[in-house]
Amino acid sequence: MKLHATGTSCLDWSGDGLAIGIFEDATELTPELAALDEKLSGTLKDLIAEVEFKGKPGSTVATRVASNSPIRKLILVGLGKADPLKLDGLRRAAAASAKFAKKERCKTLGISLPVWNGNAAATAEAIAEGVELALFQDNRFKSEPEDKPKIAEVHLLGLAGQDAAVEKSHNIVSGVFLARELVAAPANYVTPITLAETAQTIAQDYGLKVKILEKEDCEKLGMGAFLGVAQASDLPPKFIHLIYQPEGTPRRKLAIIGKGLTFDSGGLNIKGAGSGIEMMKTDMGGAGATLGAAKAIAQIKPDVEIHFIVAATENMISGRAMHPGDILTASNGKTIEINNTDAEGRLTLADALVYAEKLGVEAIVDLATLTGACVVALGDEIAGLWSPDDAVAEQLLKASESTGEKIWRMPMEEKYFESMKSGIADMKNTGARAGGAISAAIFLKQFVKETPWAHLDVAGPVWADKENGYNGAGATGYGVRLLVDWVMG
Repeated sequence: MKLHATGTSCLDWSGDGLAIGIFEDATELTPELAALDEKLSGTLKDLIAEVEFKGKPGSTVATRVASNSPIRKLILVGLGKADPLKLDGLRRAAAASAKFAKKERCKTLGISLPVWNGNAAATAEAIAEGVELALFQDNRFKSEPEDKPKIAEVHLLGLAGQDAAVEKSHNIVSGVFLARELVAAPANYVTPITLAETAQTIAQDYGLKVKILEKEDCEKLGMGAFLGVAQASDLPPKFIHLIYQPEGTPRRKLAIIGKGLTFDSGGLNIKGAGSGIEMMKTDMGGAGATLGAAKAIAQIKPDVEIHFIVAATENMISGRAMHPGDILTASNGKTIEINNTDAEGRLTLADALVYAEKLGVEAIVDLATLTGACVVALGDEIAGLWSPDDAVAEQLLKASESTGEKIWRMPMEEKYFESMKSGIADMKNTGARAGGAISAAIFLKQFVKETPWAHLDVAGPVWADKENGYNGAGATGYGVRLLVDWVMG
């Protein structure tokens, strides 16, 4: 599929399907749409009246146009309220247009949407993202993939000179697709070895540096928390450190850490019936976002140095498995009494956070499918944000507003650490059941000394049970666009 930003207006475009945005409960057409309606002999007004089209966000309707018209089908897509027009509203409208046009078997699609805040570049980027994200299909594991007609070309109308924005969008989306494919693939396809190989491929393709620390290297660094989780698996752990360095002096230096549990059985505290154990292939959703962001950023080439870190392993059961009651020593010397082997992600992140801080970065963000408690609190579409640093938190909230990848800032309630105190070690790895997502964040905070840091619990939004906006059912690639926007900010 080809995307083109063009100065052609909806009045002059010709092709299979023309999608135009309509604001909710608009009382009259804009001058341009009024002229289009006149050109189409009243088809636009007739369609709105016939179906009582209200312009609700993401709503779509179409009609055939007279045979002598330069377009075959006219598609209306709802934009919601005009005030305020949000960038993500345009992204979702573009996604709805693309999905509807595909269903209507359009090979060429023109999209005419309003410009957001006078910013043509941001508008073009959002529309292009919405189209590509919505049309993504993953047929890797089907013996006979569905052979449905595809859209060959999409024209972004009235956006001349925005080819760079479209290209940037394509680079970002390529990272989202990588994350989706990693998270969607089962644990017999994506292993710690696979994640390490993916990082090496990104480094080779885009000129990044990469370090893969093997078990022996991690032992030398004292990563007892990470290795405690890894010790039951027959597959070797891989500590991945991928480095993007810009030309010249970097404007800032950042670290992104992704939880990389390629499968989580729960360990000896094995996940039981109804626990969703069959979905634990998604427990590396943070790692998928981290590597997806690395691929996108390597192509965009910002003036920021970024360290992408994944402590990759499985949490399995064997005669070598860590026991409930064991004491592990993390790489900062802190001791941890294991009272639940199914709270393993925070153990891998503990050593990753210590490692990242030693790099002398200005800020650290970790992403982890860490707790079911966060899903209970915020649902399937919103990630939880914890940070003791207001500046980093505000940067991430701003990126969330821009990208539409939702986050909600949660409290860092230090008192909750009381429930994690151990009589024989520095701490336990879990605390009270109430406020479990908060205590998990407080646990992680013990492994960051001074560097500004934020924790994102992405357990909900990395997977969608049904189609939603520009995400189909399955892996969403959540976090890639958020991270890229944060880095570029």
